[in-house]
Amino acid sequence: MSELRRDPIAGRWVIIATERGRRPGSFGTERSPFPKGICPLCPGHEGMTPPEIAAVRGENSRPDTPGWHARVIPNLFPALEVEGALERRGLGLFDQMSGVGAHEVLVESPHHERELADLDPASFRNVLLLCVDRIRDLRGDRRLRYLLLFKNHGSEAGASLEHTHSQLIAMPIVPRQVAEELEGARRHFRHKERCIFCDVIDQELHDGARIVSETEHFVVIEPFAARCPFETWILPRRHTSDFDDIGAAELEALAVVFRDTLQRLKGALEDPAYNFMLHSGPLQEERLEHYHWHIEIMPKLIHVAGFEWGSGFFINPTAPEEAARFLREVKI
Repeated sequence: MSELRRDPIAGRWVIIATERGRRPGSFGTERSPFPKGICPLCPGHEGMTPPEIAAVRGENSRPDTPGWHARVIPNLFPALEVEGALERRGLGLFDQMSGVGAHEVLVESPHHERELADLDPASFRNVLLLCVDRIRDLRGDRRLRYLLLFKNHGSEAGASLEHTHSQLIAMPIVPRQVAEELEGARRHFRHKERCIFCDVIDQELHDGARIVSETEHFVVIEPFAARCPFETWILPRRHTSDFDDIGAAELEALAVVFRDTLQRLKGALEDPAYNFMLHSGPLQEERLEHYHWHIEIMPKLIHVAGFEWGSGFFINPTAPEEAARFLREVKI
């Protein structure tokens, strides 16, 4: 089993997962465990993956057989594992924790050649429905404190399989970066008794320069302090801290606006590699007044190098106002 170790100076936790060294493409030297030319995520190859956890299926189709529209399976090379007790221990001044959690793969389409941006709204909605389902289920495991849904699109963004998929990792701690975001939002709320994300939405709508698109339920922006060119956020207009609190109409609207945003990025930047991350409230802290769930999309257009690693500063050569204007003009 993997283990979590805490840096005693910076306070951040890392996952030591030696089994992950066997996954396809590790360090550019490992061979894939799957036969050449065979995709384990395609229909008909369900026996090459662990048994599915959840799926959106056609009528009368059985689990772990073809006939699915989207499915969730355990990661074959998990960073954290559901089995086992959560044990915390000290090793002198060091803190260590057993690698308990969940690591799942959300296969977004049965079609190998389609990207997430290419899905029709109904198929995109199926993906979002499974995300909601998995968050609600894992929220019931009291060992787990935070869940991160993310996607690595393209090898430059960390994808090791071509077939379109996202990943979900639930962990027994709130990561430091998330804790800092939560604390920043909490400070603003203590001072002004308002959600900082709601204030950002209001100001961006008033200014207009960094707006990519807006609908009844969502606002898409290039954030004021974008860390990389075309960093893009999708924010719900309704205040809620938890993504799984989303309503049916909002889910339908998110499928449309999320797809639209990915298509704009694809068209503007010639299908860039990207990561997206869902930022939602901690699993055991529901409905926070000071926090607001949102999605962050980070195209991989520049390299993070020594200055960024050493200082924590990001150098962005593209003003977010210019990026927003460019995306607004993309013809979908």
